[in-house]
Amino acid sequence: MDSRLLRYFVAVAEEGGVSAAADALHITQPALSRQIRGLEADLGLTLFDRGEGRLRLTPEGREFLETARTVLQAHAHARDFADRLASGELRKVSLASPRTTLIDVVAPFVATFTHQDPVPSVVEIGGDERPHRLVADHDLVIAPQSPGDDVASRLIAQLPVWAYVPADHRWADRGEIPLEELVEEQLVVTAADFKARRLLDAALDLADLTPRSLLEVRHGRVAQALAAAGRGAAVVTDDPHFSLVPLRILTDGGEGRRPLHIRLHASWRRGHHAAEALEGLVARLRDFSARRYGPTVD
Repeated sequence: MDSRLLRYFVAVAEEGGVSAAADALHITQPALSRQIRGLEADLGLTLFDRGEGRLRLTPEGREFLETARTVLQAHAHARDFADRLASGELRKVSLASPRTTLIDVVAPFVATFTHQDPVPSVVEIGGDERPHRLVADHDLVIAPQSPGDDVASRLIAQLPVWAYVPADHRWADRGEIPLEELVEEQLVVTAADFKARRLLDAALDLADLTPRSLLEVRHGRVAQALAAAGRGAAVVTDDPHFSLVPLRILTDGGEGRRPLHIRLHASWRRGHHAAEALEGLVARLRDFSARRYGPTVD
């Protein structure tokens, strides 16, 4: 239904006649009369009683008037919303990330939002889901998976893979531990679908090393709890708990020793209507991560 005809109908009803409504709408009276009759024919309703020299709303017209106003308000809202989209305004933002990233990075970042920021919603995704498939449903995907070339992305953090030990452990005052020495301890690790575990396995394979013993769990916090209980060194990316001491894990790289770490990316759909606003949020997230984990090197 043409919203223009609804606007004409509401104007006639509110002005009390075609002449006054035509003046308010800046069209001729005969043209407005034709439009109103055309609307009645289209609806199959008589909206106005034309007796006694003036227009009066029929009972059907009075009922339809409320609906017409509602439709016009919804149309105005849709037009206003479309204008905001076209201008790149971001009123809501959907953030998706794996559990550890959500808990340690995304949720603390969302806690810094103000009323001037878009309203956030946060969704947990699986560790193996690919950003290029998720950006169709979420504004930003923050994950350690390689984003690929078909999405816009930025590196926002390099998260250390820590070896956590109790404060009374013989390594507690060292700050870092070589991989070949780490394998002498029982390692408490997450399952193979966790990025930290895959990086550890790859580093061990590259160095041709085998841990003395592995204890596998399904959650990084549980791994830390077992480390606190003296069951070994927990190898995770999670922030510290249970008063554990974090040690950076050193591996042999092409340029000598380097810490084992996860590269965390933010990805969004190319052509997103609010790409500029998203880039601003990503820049803030990168700064936030740098304050927590140290500067990121592209």
